Amino acid sequence: MPTPRVTISKIRHTLQLLHGGALSTRQIGAALGISKSTVNDIASYARAAGVDWALAQSLSDEELQARLYKPPVARASRHLEPDHAHIHRELRRPGVTLQLLWEEYQQQHAGQAYKYSAFCEKYKVWARGLKRSMRQTHMTGDKLFVDYAGQTVPIVDADTGEIRQAQVFVAVLGASNYTYACATATQKAVDWVTSIISALEFIGGVPRLLVPDQPRALMVTCPLPAVPVEWK
Repeated sequence: MPTPRVTISKIRHTLQLLHGGALSTRQIGAALGISKSTVNDIASYARAAGVDWALAQSLSDEELQARLYKPPVARASRHLEPDHAHIHRELRRPGVTLQLLWEEYQQQHAGQAYKYSAFCEKYKVWARGLKRSMRQTHMTGDKLFVDYAGQTVPIVDADTGEIRQAQVFVAVLGASNYTYACATATQKAVDWVTSIISALEFIGGVPRLLVPDQPRALMVTCPLPAVPVEWK
């Protein structure tokens, strides 16, 4: 790991503010005079080392720095290769990111693990070698793909303080990946229709096709009228 670019006191204050949970990483960085990325780095190293605020208070400055910023692996040492197939499978799970998988890998192979940048690059090289199928070529303005993300986000009622889980609607243009997203209370038909209208207003146009992913709320079974058949 790299040598810390901030003082140990700022590292301690960062861990304390992260533990409090009242400020975002951007706000913590502004309060301590460091960048948002530095705050994220400290949080990442702390998670990988298993150091929380309670443990940090019991460590001396030297011990805390040694826990978070381990000495670099010698050139003669062998790095342990990540299990790229496992990483690929795990990334399909909701909420799983390369950052989380690297931290898990770092904990399991401390001292012989690749740095995060090398870990990501190696996975990307491996993933490019996978066979691909159903390649699609999208034309400008042709298709708008719409769906709900599956994951929810907490929404706070400003009047009552009640926290409810909101559904996340996403619309993406196939050619440009231009994306629109909004939160709705449910995934009922009215939420679908309202969200699609808002997406079309946002992009300022109407594509040739709207492509939903099996929205059950929009599937209405209508009985066919009885039509007399005349046999000849």
